[in-house]
Amino acid sequence: MEAEDSVRQAYEAYYRRLVTQVCGLVGDLAEAEDAVHEAFARVLAAPRSFLHADDAERWLRVAALNVARTRYRRRRLFDRLVRSGRVEITPAAVPGVSADRVALLAALRRLAPPTREAVVLHHLADLSVAEVAATLDVPIGTVKARLARGRAALARLLSDEEPVPLPEEARHA
Repeated sequence: MEAEDSVRQAYEAYYRRLVTQVCGLVGDLAEAEDAVHEAFARVLAAPRSFLHADDAERWLRVAALNVARTRYRRRRLFDRLVRSGRVEITPAAVPGVSADRVALLAALRRLAPPTREAVVLHHLADLSVAEVAATLDVPIGTVKARLARGRAALARLLSDEEPVPLPEEARHA
């Protein structure tokens, strides 16, 4: 019962924040909710490492990110279609969300996954650069470079001027 109570408390404390972070990564609220639910299901199936974790929220964030990455690999074709412009995400596809948020999510989807992860964790999850580096298991310099590339790419994608194609390194970095 101790494990279930711990997971229940963690769910109440972290669920919304984790869904917001994963949604920034995947650009789809239902997909984000599924990834976070799956992370919690994994905890319930094997709670030992979760119960011994120093930072429960970080443990869950890493688990949810891993689920999202796995789902991303499975949906790579769809993401390529979105980035190429052959499939467009419309505000009607995301009910109850403002057009600005849809534009941000669409722009985030056009970033390379490692760049997107750094931007979302730093700017949407409010993690420090060091926390992002620890979560993604990469050097701090790598996170800083990804953030710089991500900000520059988002500035171009979200500007009111005529859209400019992303440079190759921003799409695949």
